[in-house]
Amino acid sequence: MTLPFRARRHAQRGALSFASLSLALAAAWPGPAAAVPAPAYGADQLSTLVNAYRMAPGSCMGRAADPVEALAPHPALARVRIGPATFIETALERAGYAAERADSISVTGPDTPAEAMAVLQQKYCKTLLDTRFSAVGTYRSGNEWTVILARPAPPLPSETFPDWNEAGKAILAGVNAARASARTCGSEHFAPAPPVIWNPRLGEAALAHSRDMATRRYFSHRAKDGSQPADRAARAGYAWQRVGENIAFGQSSPEEAVAGWLDSPGHCANIMNPSFTEMGAAYGIVAEKRSGVVYWTQVFGRPR
Repeated sequence: MTLPFRARRHAQRGALSFASLSLALAAAWPGPAAAVPAPAYGADQLSTLVNAYRMAPGSCMGRAADPVEALAPHPALARVRIGPATFIETALERAGYAAERADSISVTGPDTPAEAMAVLQQKYCKTLLDTRFSAVGTYRSGNEWTVILARPAPPLPSETFPDWNEAGKAILAGVNAARASARTCGSEHFAPAPPVIWNPRLGEAALAHSRDMATRRYFSHRAKDGSQPADRAARAGYAWQRVGENIAFGQSSPEEAVAGWLDSPGHCANIMNPSFTEMGAAYGIVAEKRSGVVYWTQVFGRPR
């Protein structure tokens, strides 16, 4: 049966990449999160229906499906609001939820939770039955119904987190290991690239932005003072011909941050870009040291 409703999905990106810059600065920035509407009837019931389906799915995509564990409702996930131009990790951060994995599925048109669930089950049964998720939150805005599925980020290591220089150079090592071999980033193929070298000024620019994001609790290439990656590199004393930036949120080690960037076409393209010759990287931790709340910044450059 074809249902006359519109469905959409937002998978977690895990990070944001800032495209390479020459003298002209241009990028498409995510818009502000949609305003949080008043609670709407039926949102809680949708969470209940999601778990009922997980515990007794019957079938998925025309095939028999095994039951899976129910998801734990989480109030922070119910506060997440995802607008048309909002990254899911940004929305999760604003709601105060650090996720290792997250996905958002929505349907527009149904009037009741049961109707919404029927469409979501038809379109996204594999996502609804994914055992990698452990938490759920749902909300309704008008006739749009949204389900947020997530797994929280693991706790930070109990031992002292490495010095930012040490962590930055671990990222450098991971980047150069990746650049040593040919790689496909999305649909773009890259030949092996020469290694980049550590630049302390770029490291300072990365540190400043990571700490600023952690202190002021936001996730964006555009800082709260309005500065862009190239501005921050120049502020740190780097005379640039070209600048690129990757940022990430929630990873608990340099290796995880690099793996996440390599998994994403835009970040991977920055890493493999042969026009970059230098790099700096650092992290910032939220003062409350809540589970998984680490911000990573990687700045690439080519000097004048």
